[in-house]
Amino acid sequence: MKMKMARVILFTAQLERMSKFYGEVLGLALISSEKGWREFAAGGACIALHSGPSSPGRKGPKIVFHSQDVAALRQQLVAKGAKFGKVRDGDQFCLCDGKDPDGNPIQLSNR
Repeated sequence: MKMKMARVILFTAQLERMSKFYGEVLGLALISSEKGWREFAAGGACIALHSGPSSPGRKGPKIVFHSQDVAALRQQLVAKGAKFGKVRDGDQFCLCDGKDPDGNPIQLSNR
């Protein structure tokens, strides 16, 4: 199954200030705005801002890979040795969190 990077999530305690920076200063188009979440078009992938404490140098960005079928992709990757938690299927989207070998957060998402 071929994957493509969908977005990089930056955690921030300054959601409005960061939104103005990415939207107004950098000129990226806002494509999604929800409580605690802003997403901007950034070429081949998106930059998403997620409310929550940031920890530069300790808590890096989360790389998100898009898949229409998160559960099937998770199963294929786990069979190859990848580490992923349970699939969380919500009303609006489905996702699954994991970690790369260095412990960096990655995610599979149909969003």
